[in-house]
Amino acid sequence: MSETVLSARGIVKRFAVRRNLFARTREFVHAVDDISLDVDAGDTLGIVGESGCGKSTLGRALLWLDVPEHGEVAIAGTRLRDLNRHALRAMRKQMQIVFQDPFESLNSRHTIAGILTEPYAIHGMGNANERDRWVCELLERVGLPANARQRFPHEFSGGQRQRIGIARAIALRPKLLICDEAVSALDVSVQAQIVNLLLELQRDMGLAMVFIAHDLTVVKHVSDRVAVMYLGQIVETASATRIYSAPRHPYTRALISAIPAHGLSTGDAHSAPAHSTRIRLTGDVPSPIHLPAGCRFHTRCAHATEQCRTERPELETLSDGSSVRCHRWRDL
Repeated sequence: MSETVLSARGIVKRFAVRRNLFARTREFVHAVDDISLDVDAGDTLGIVGESGCGKSTLGRALLWLDVPEHGEVAIAGTRLRDLNRHALRAMRKQMQIVFQDPFESLNSRHTIAGILTEPYAIHGMGNANERDRWVCELLERVGLPANARQRFPHEFSGGQRQRIGIARAIALRPKLLICDEAVSALDVSVQAQIVNLLLELQRDMGLAMVFIAHDLTVVKHVSDRVAVMYLGQIVETASATRIYSAPRHPYTRALISAIPAHGLSTGDAHSAPAHSTRIRLTGDVPSPIHLPAGCRFHTRCAHATEQCRTERPELETLSDGSSVRCHRWRDL
């Protein structure tokens, strides 16, 4: 039985956006609202949704970079909220992130050797010779020559810089890797190379991975399970096969219908999308500050009823282990 590396329960994260004259908070952006999830060693959870739905904020909250207001996160059974500053720093060896922009995430003033040596220096690991050997091994593992360590980030292409970012993330052999739009800034041909590299590293290291992206085709390729977010909530979770072939939530159906037919072509008849025609949503996404009553999707849903407009649906767990947040999913 696989080890549960990441376990999150009831994660809530809000951001204050306006204060009155007495410095008391008046309004909040509800970025992440009561999200729970688990990821086992060697498994990948894909998180998808429109821009602004809270995907990246959730990723940062899971790593305790943005500390959630409520809820708990445990890495390999250790609750992060229970750790003091020094213990949390030590725990960061177990959890790492690959950011979207490989250039912004690398210090342009440091050589690649300096960038990749930093994790070892922070945690007091090895001497100068050992660190240099480890850096060479890291570069070779991500498909770059050892002599690249003497160069600076601007001397590399976007795909090469992302390989360096991945090398930095795996330097301390973490158990959890969160990829926050890690391939969205790259050319399509380079995306495939980086995705294959991540999958190879996952197999070799037994990584638990959370893959955040807006490209549903890429998410299907890398994920064992997929969670769909809308306005700070998870509205559906299922295996990648199930969610792409038979989505239950109206929002998930609309997302899947937008994928070009060739995007899901795998030679498996069961992987065909549930809708052959595009489902076009009307209206705008509601404000995350002033959330609608009832179901948050009802303002754009063609199937909404009075119950949807007034009663908030709970995330219902089904017999196959998937879940859906919709009053009417059985009727669709």
